[in-house]
Amino acid sequence: MTVWLLCSSLSSSGTFCLQLSLSLSLSLSLSLSLSLSLSLSLRFKKYKQAGNHSNSFRLSNGRADDTEMQTMPLLARSPSTNRKYPPLPVDKLEEEMNRRMADDNKLFREEFNVRHGCGGYQEKNKFIAAQGPKEETVNDFWRMIWEQNTATIVMVTNLKERKECKCAQYWPDQGCWTYGSIRVSVEDVMVLVDYTIRKFCIQQPQRLVTQFHFTSWPDFGVPFTPIGMLKFLKKVKACNPQYAGPIVVHCSAGVGRTGTFIVIDAMLDMMAAEKKVDVFGFVTRIRAQRCQMVQTDMQYVFIFQALLEHYLYGDTELEVTSLESHLAKLYAPCPGSSCGGMEAEFKKLTSVKIQNDKMRTGNLPANMKKNRVLQIIPYEFNRVIIPVKRGDENTDYVNASFIDGYRQKDAYIASQGPLPHTLEDFWRMIWEWRSCSIVMLTELEERGQEKCTQYWPSEGTLVCGDMAIELKREEENESYTVRDLLVTNNRVAHGPDTVRQFHFHGWPEVGIPADGKGMINIIAAVQRQQQQSGNHPITVHCSAGAGRTGTFCALSTVLERVKAEGILDVFQTVKSLRLQRPHMVQTLEQYEFCYKVVQEYIDAFSDYANFK
Repeated sequence: MTVWLLCSSLSSSGTFCLQLSLSLSLSLSLSLSLSLSLSLSLRFKKYKQAGNHSNSFRLSNGRADDTEMQTMPLLARSPSTNRKYPPLPVDKLEEEMNRRMADDNKLFREEFNVRHGCGGYQEKNKFIAAQGPKEETVNDFWRMIWEQNTATIVMVTNLKERKECKCAQYWPDQGCWTYGSIRVSVEDVMVLVDYTIRKFCIQQPQRLVTQFHFTSWPDFGVPFTPIGMLKFLKKVKACNPQYAGPIVVHCSAGVGRTGTFIVIDAMLDMMAAEKKVDVFGFVTRIRAQRCQMVQTDMQYVFIFQALLEHYLYGDTELEVTSLESHLAKLYAPCPGSSCGGMEAEFKKLTSVKIQNDKMRTGNLPANMKKNRVLQIIPYEFNRVIIPVKRGDENTDYVNASFIDGYRQKDAYIASQGPLPHTLEDFWRMIWEWRSCSIVMLTELEERGQEKCTQYWPSEGTLVCGDMAIELKREEENESYTVRDLLVTNNRVAHGPDTVRQFHFHGWPEVGIPADGKGMINIIAAVQRQQQQSGNHPITVHCSAGAGRTGTFCALSTVLERVKAEGILDVFQTVKSLRLQRPHMVQTLEQYEFCYKVVQEYIDAFSDYANFK
């Protein structure tokens, strides 16, 4: 059995793409098979003559990039009939992943470098894998979109990465522009934390094209977690019309990230239809259609991570109209189990392991005394860094983590409540990252114990090293107090900055607020403040900066999505938070509170209660 191969060359100036025909043909002639074998043999000789005959590729510090110059493993010239890597049943996926990831991904590297075998899941003419357009090929790119009747473009690169141009901007920021004979106008843009959706109207005659631009793929390596990619892929699948032609997928060279996206899509379909996956076979086959598809072993492992994530947790997104029925299931006892559905869902979050080896700075002897709780320390990859004070190299640490929101990266700073000896560090953090909103979710003292040092003056001015804080206004609301503070850095000429603190009352150290109304109100007040002051990070803290802090961040993110899309996903939102900071949303009661507040919000606003 051989795979159909359709090649399209649009111009001599450089736009080349391959239409991936993802179905097996039982009736191909022997001459075609011989032709393909000869083509592959000639390709192999060409690579060998060019010196690209290594069966491994280069990694710099364990990171890789999808560049055309990278040395890559070659496709075997003839498929092996003895499959060393057969399809995997989905219930064995986690076990096999753990086995292959042992010893620094040793077995994954071996499998990635072998590249022989055949078979895989099939769907005909689903994708066109393309390079990112160059300035001189943008017109050809849009002509391809038009001629192939494409309604969906998937972009998995940013325009620039590490100051290097990866793709020409082939669309107007606003208004309309003509590319060759095709007029493209921007109808709508929606910017979210992991991806941006742009809707274009092509007038020749009028046709709608939607671009899904995944922006969270780092400029080397792979995404930190597959959660964003799976949500992105679901959105692409849901929005592509049935009548449309192939989905155009591109990164820069059109092979590494492009291939990774296509493989994940195909294997999710195979998982649903056959309860097994064949990553090895499918990657091998699409590499026969376009050279170097899935370019690095990191991308290869990422495919497995995405498939395992989907298998273990499934699709946890809910339409707001289905929340009530979902809650009924969560409150019902699980068959054959002593716990209810809510508890069972919360227990799944224990799969997010705390990575103590990724907390190096917070565990340094000089910084240990700056932590309230030794189990809640920021990870290296997203810890908030403050400027080093002259003569003291250990002054860049503060116990705080950047947390992603619904629309933007680093939307929140999740912080512990300051200690007496970290007051200046806390205010230096606020100043450095221009945080104009502080959300305080603890009282200074609870059950006779100090939970947070008072970091603002009751009146007048409080001086903390180089930082001076002046109380300008204090106003009591039903469930929270608002304080306007003037912050000055004596080492900096400009300033002062105005910071607004929202101090929420009625959230006990043990337990949850009596109702969700106060939380809904404070979230709305903070969002109004952000609109007026600019979207700098919102600093959120309780005592240790995890339980109540995580619950606030989760609710803010979930409610913003409910308002924008009419969709919620409490489970994956909390799971994502826990990947960014240990113990975020710490108890089952706090987790359940997230659902309760969302339900109150929906009930309070008929626009959302009546979603159809």
